[in-house]
Amino acid sequence: MNNILTLNKIAACGTDLFDKAKYNVSDSVSEPDAIMVRSAAMHDMEFGKNLLAIARAGAGVNNIPVDRCAEEGIVVFNTPGANANAVKELVIAGLLMSSRRITDAVSWASTLKGNGAEVGKMVEKGKADFAGPEISGKTLGIIGMGAIGVLVGNAAMALGMRVIGYDPFLSVKAALSMKPGIRIVSDVKELYAESDYITIHVPYNAETKGTINNETIALMKDGVRILNFARGELVDSEAITAALESGKVASYIVDFPSDEMIGVKNTICIPHLGASTPESEDNCAVMAANELIDFMENGNIRNSVNFPNAEMNATGTKVIVLHRNVPAVISKVTAVLGDAHINIENMISPSKKNYACIMLDAIGEITDDIVSKLSAVENVLKVRVIK
Repeated sequence: MNNILTLNKIAACGTDLFDKAKYNVSDSVSEPDAIMVRSAAMHDMEFGKNLLAIARAGAGVNNIPVDRCAEEGIVVFNTPGANANAVKELVIAGLLMSSRRITDAVSWASTLKGNGAEVGKMVEKGKADFAGPEISGKTLGIIGMGAIGVLVGNAAMALGMRVIGYDPFLSVKAALSMKPGIRIVSDVKELYAESDYITIHVPYNAETKGTINNETIALMKDGVRILNFARGELVDSEAITAALESGKVASYIVDFPSDEMIGVKNTICIPHLGASTPESEDNCAVMAANELIDFMENGNIRNSVNFPNAEMNATGTKVIVLHRNVPAVISKVTAVLGDAHINIENMISPSKKNYACIMLDAIGEITDDIVSKLSAVENVLKVRVIK
């Protein structure tokens, strides 16, 4: 029986996918073999030796100690694209709010209560204070053309906008999903110079922190409008505040309120509603559950953020070796199996940055002694055997 710990409320359409004869899914299990999580902070958690995987029902994994998990041989999954439509819809709303001062206007209108027949006259007199430009015909720059970025670009095109995209890691799938007319640039400076609106859709990490800063803002058009529905830290708070005060940036829409940004001139802070739709939560739960089930039962890795994708069918015993991506590990692992007279029918060995996976189809009995010897190989992090 595999124990699956849920750290947040996970949609039942996801948890119901686990076969009750094989899995115990609960928010109170001890010594979990896998964890499902949404937004719960995990950086201070200690992980037991049984823990094989963590599945994040969502795209961002900033609440998970991804590097520490890799060093402990724990595969971390996310669900890219499962909440993409929900985020796209809110970004489009953000585009309109950034231009038309909708939230300010609605707040002002609520102050007119009690003025009786004068309300109509007051509206006609005061509405000019909330005028703003249309988005049709304007240029939208999208930093990060993944699942969300492509959907945003396609929707913006349908609304009559010109769209420029920048993504040095653009996938074939994303490229094929784009509407004709979206222009991809190789230099983000070109995007900054031409865009009336800029929206950012990249993962948050050490390299992307403060992508929008004093230097990049200086490259933008005067009066640019910036949207951030990815992670708050992608935009430097001091830089954006100064730009809003000077008028260099006309408005800033952010889905991650912070003490620094709440109440800043021409800023709208949305309380992290990007993926807050029942459809999105269901999609993420189902995708996360399927990733865990395939990994737990077959050892296959799909959509991991710390280990490479690895999938294969096995006619014999499948052996999965997670290891640091350094020389000689493969030869040492195969030597252990060779010394034990284990024949390797098939093998793959993909890598992802600092970590890699050896997945092989072994003919012969994989004993506990063989597993111990494999585990003792330098730079091996975890060994699994699936019969």
